[in-house]
Amino acid sequence: MTHSVVIGGTRGIGRAVARMFADEGHAVTIVGRSLPPAGSETSDVTHYTVDLCDRPSVDKMCETLPRIDNVVFLQRYRGADDDWAGEYQTSLTATRNVVERLTRRPDPPRSIVMMSSVAADCVTHNQPASYHVGKAGIAQLVRYYAVTLGRSGIRVNGVAPATTLKEESQDIYLENDELLSLYQKIIPLGRMGTARDVANVVGFLCSEKASFVTGHIVVVDGGMTLQCPESLVRQIVPIKTEFDA
Repeated sequence: MTHSVVIGGTRGIGRAVARMFADEGHAVTIVGRSLPPAGSETSDVTHYTVDLCDRPSVDKMCETLPRIDNVVFLQRYRGADDDWAGEYQTSLTATRNVVERLTRRPDPPRSIVMMSSVAADCVTHNQPASYHVGKAGIAQLVRYYAVTLGRSGIRVNGVAPATTLKEESQDIYLENDELLSLYQKIIPLGRMGTARDVANVVGFLCSEKASFVTGHIVVVDGGMTLQCPESLVRQIVPIKTEFDA
């Protein structure tokens, strides 16, 4: 049976990825700092409670996990302390430590997927500098490990979503008709993406259908970031000028 490990799989996109793997018949292991909220557990999965910033705990986890086919990194810093140091440790250092530990095993994973963001390439005002730099770093880790692990038959890819409807936060958008309508207007595909949309891309990258794909960051945003800012402004506030005649 295929075994997929989801790091940061207790909520949001991570939980959707775990469910997607479970729906496909995988043995699923969710790794997180805490267990999922009561009543939200994903069925047919194993949970490991690990502080990813604690190197001895990470090493022990990597030693005890059974054979792994896929590993997906979705963790991010959510603490109240120094967000710069926290994001660096949680997103970058922890990812590096797990990748290098797992790929030294005699049975390394065949596919690794890391969650980046459109904020790796553009600025979003609702996230701090640490988030932007962390996600840009993840994108570079994807490229670095795709090259250095390729000869071992390990594929490494990334996914970069934009604002996504998640189970925990979707009501903010779905119950605000004006906000939802705005997103539907500026996204070329005419709707907001869901956590399952992102999970499906992760599933593809981990599958044999992507057997010759490595080192890529797949943007999952319905085409929104393809547009120039002026075009978006004109969609929101239509203004006709002499050049449009």
